[in-house]
Amino acid sequence: MVATPKWRFEYNLNTLVILFGFAGGLIAWGATWERVNANQDSQANSIDRLDKRLTAAEVSLRQIDNHELRISAVEKQAAEAATSMRAVESTLNNLSSDMRLVREILQRLEDTGRQRESTRQRD
Repeated sequence: MVATPKWRFEYNLNTLVILFGFAGGLIAWGATWERVNANQDSQANSIDRLDKRLTAAEVSLRQIDNHELRISAVEKQAAEAATSMRAVESTLNNLSSDMRLVREILQRLEDTGRQRESTRQRD
């Protein structure tokens, strides 16, 4: 007859390593979870601060866009003014040449009139 084995309580090294490893894993997981929860508040504050900075940057960007629009309008007006000034300058040059021509004609007429008067007086 075969005897039934007696149960003996023995420590197996592999079982102890696995149990301590599992317990250590649970402790590490708990510590990590605590650190994540503790850092959530600081991360939320950082996100709020970044959101405020982004809002301020968007406001500045809108102002820059407005300035660019104004600058482009002023540049367009300056170009139009320059074109108008060129037209005025051209008109003044034409008027100046016309005035010279009229002066020459008047001088010729006066010279012709003087010559006639001098010939009348001689006669």
